[in-house]
Amino acid sequence: MKRKGKRNMVVALVLSGGVGTRLGLDVPKQYIEVEGRPVISYSLECLYRHEGIDAIQIVAESIWQDQIRDWMAAEGVDRKFRGFSVPGENRQLSIFHGLEDIRAFAGDMDYVFIHDAARPMLRIRQITDCIEAVSGHDGVLPVLPMKDTVYSSTDGKSVTALLKRSEIYAGQAPELFRLGVYYEANCRLMPERILQVNGSTEPAVMAGLDVAMIPGDEGNFKITTKEDLERFREKIRETRR
Repeated sequence: MKRKGKRNMVVALVLSGGVGTRLGLDVPKQYIEVEGRPVISYSLECLYRHEGIDAIQIVAESIWQDQIRDWMAAEGVDRKFRGFSVPGENRQLSIFHGLEDIRAFAGDMDYVFIHDAARPMLRIRQITDCIEAVSGHDGVLPVLPMKDTVYSSTDGKSVTALLKRSEIYAGQAPELFRLGVYYEANCRLMPERILQVNGSTEPAVMAGLDVAMIPGDEGNFKITTKEDLERFREKIRETRR
């Protein structure tokens, strides 16, 4: 992913606009404190520490932006921070808003690294794997193989078909895309079809972009339920024992 004498910029787009209603708490899951720090801080620190990440853009509601700024400044991880983007009606529209803001300081041949604030177990190795794998491709998607037998059902009540497990994968964040072509892929879905998109890679696939798959990280789970939150707490406690 190198140009002669210059490396393409990699901009991390951190999605932190969700409300996390499934946890049944007043505070969105990405802002819940775990061992004295908000959940979002763990992935932000990892992105800040990685030499391949040049800038960080965060999608967040305005009521949380000052707190995020204060935390980054207090921990000294604000040097790469470029700004906030407004959350959209769904996850993909939030990404689109982030892409528009990133294009103000990055070029079409640069890259956007998309990650969820609610996936705090991001590892340096996973970031490196994405950046290294994108060479010669339009994007990179970490995936996990399916361990269970997988079926399809057209009505949700009875089995329609047995699917070929060896050909089915679960996609993960982070995902990495070349900024220009990925932005254009999202533009084609505006204004209505983008609201039906469920995964970051979907617009790239619909546009026929070349997206490479790499092994995902089972430890990089998303906090969705109270059980997920407790699992994360335990993981952090283990690292401090």
